[in-house]
Amino acid sequence: MYRYNRRKEFIKNTVYITFILLLAVISTYFIYNKFQNNRNIDFNSDSLDVTYHEASGDKITIDKITPVTDSVGLSSKAYTITIKNNLTENVRYKVKILDNNEKNEEYDKESLIPKEDIRISVKADKDDTEIYNLDELEDGVLLDNEVEALDTNNISIRVWIKQDSKLPAGSEMYYNGVIQLVEENSSVAINK
Repeated sequence: MYRYNRRKEFIKNTVYITFILLLAVISTYFIYNKFQNNRNIDFNSDSLDVTYHEASGDKITIDKITPVTDSVGLSSKAYTITIKNNLTENVRYKVKILDNNEKNEEYDKESLIPKEDIRISVKADKDDTEIYNLDELEDGVLLDNEVEALDTNNISIRVWIKQDSKLPAGSEMYYNGVIQLVEENSSVAINK
């Protein structure tokens, strides 16, 4: 005659549940890291490590005209950047937005979105969000900032077409730009 042993059944079930939970946690960890590492693109300069957290890396692309208000533009997808200082002294840097001439040569000039119709915002850590027209930037400088010794700065950049643009909505015009980080000593962060 079979005798039901509650203690044995409890231990067996506990082992099964523990195994399943452990397998789920480990799988989730590896899946998250796989996708996260595919998105991070690393650059560096003399004293800074720069990580672009988008699959496009340092490239900015607008490929369809959709005029929006600034409030909607500020809620759009952000290009996020992490800047890490490897020195024991503060480092000044500039974030520039430059035309991606290599990519722009693939299109005709009439399809280029005028810079006065492109709005761009930047937010660095605890600073307020600043909004500009792309044509207002002097030498393409979007942000002039400093990262403290052995510290990290996080930057979010958003790009959209301004609401009062005269461009036809839905047209397939384009803008291709590059985010460039330059240290005060003119060292440019490049892809590793």
